Amino acid sequence: MATILAPRPLVEVEALRHYYGAAAGGHLVLDDVNLTLNENEIVGLLGRSGSGKSTLLRSIAGLIHPREGDIRFTPDKAGTAPTVSMVFQTFALFPWLTVLQNVELGLEAQKVPAEERRVRALAAIDLIGLDGFENAYPKELSGGMRQRVGLARAIVVNPSLLLMDEPFSALDVLTAETLRTDLLDLWSEGRMPIRSILIVTHNIEEAVLMCDRILVFSSNPGRVVAEIKVDLPQPRDRLDPPFRALVDDIYARMTARPAPALPTRDGLFPGTGIAMVLPRVSTNTLAGLIEEVDAAPFEGRASMAELADSLQLEIDDLFPMAETLQLLRFAELQGADIQLTQAARHYAVADVDQRKAMFAQALLAYVPLVQHIRRILDERANHMAPARRFRDELEDHMSPEYADETLRTVTLWGRYAEIFAYDEDSDKFSLEDPE
Repeated sequence: MATILAPRPLVEVEALRHYYGAAAGGHLVLDDVNLTLNENEIVGLLGRSGSGKSTLLRSIAGLIHPREGDIRFTPDKAGTAPTVSMVFQTFALFPWLTVLQNVELGLEAQKVPAEERRVRALAAIDLIGLDGFENAYPKELSGGMRQRVGLARAIVVNPSLLLMDEPFSALDVLTAETLRTDLLDLWSEGRMPIRSILIVTHNIEEAVLMCDRILVFSSNPGRVVAEIKVDLPQPRDRLDPPFRALVDDIYARMTARPAPALPTRDGLFPGTGIAMVLPRVSTNTLAGLIEEVDAAPFEGRASMAELADSLQLEIDDLFPMAETLQLLRFAELQGADIQLTQAARHYAVADVDQRKAMFAQALLAYVPLVQHIRRILDERANHMAPARRFRDELEDHMSPEYADETLRTVTLWGRYAEIFAYDEDSDKFSLEDPE
């Protein structure tokens, strides 16, 4: 009987924690992250923006030094430590250098002789399909071609590990699909020197298309909450039932409500009351989502995956919208589906004034910060209050960035629903004149 060899680890991350700002009062980005990346696999880090995926990637690359924890690289049989290259979301090319010169940069930093640099760079350019553009400048290239240059620059140094930080998110849908397919072909054919790939994404279908394993991250702080093995053979077809089932399963996991939190020392529950972090979601997008799900072919209930395909939305766009509708009791997230409530279906066919009234009723019933602002305004003789007062209260429970985003969101919602007014110049809330 043949012996099955255990996967050989390339990188091991243990108990990683990272703060931005002072550890005592800073923002905890990563908390107790553990993972092992083995040879001959593509692993995806899947989660929303702000979940610490890119911070983890940069920690492995050595661009960030985490506050706590350990990152270990396993030497090969010759005792050589793995090398790392990174592909960024924004291409990061030098506009005054040609394609060839951009690709040669890493080799130049390694003090590789000029002639060898040129030979290796030309081979990398040819490999990623840009032969003939060696002397072109980035401004002459499309987004997809510029990202190919970034990929060539990463692989020309013969890295053991390729780190990719949302490499396709800045591209249009068709260009991203082509580049993904080409990368997978190069990987499966063994035409790159890379032994493993670690890719950050917030696109669930992209993760299932590319990866052998997917690590799902929670947010605030970032933790690995699920590890999913993808056993589907390559090349993968988005329309295959097993593919769709896995995509639906991941949507269900990522929209599942967390277990109830324990109260803090002051008796409050984190993430509730005015301490609830609210995403920047406009009333127009909420109305658009309600109308989309209410109409055919969904008729009030839609698969999140189908909805994402229909609207060309990624999880950073779709999830906050769906969760806001759930918060306002306009929808329920049931497994991988979103189900509109009866109130939402009435909202879908209501006129503008009726929609405003329904939205106001929902805000005052289910968003404690809106209730709090309105109560303060009602109690004051001049019916005015500085916004700074509410920001300070929020910052007792969350970072200044989240406090600012939450207050901006509530301001947008409250003004639309005509619950209160806000003046940008004076930075004050007030009640609108009923006249």
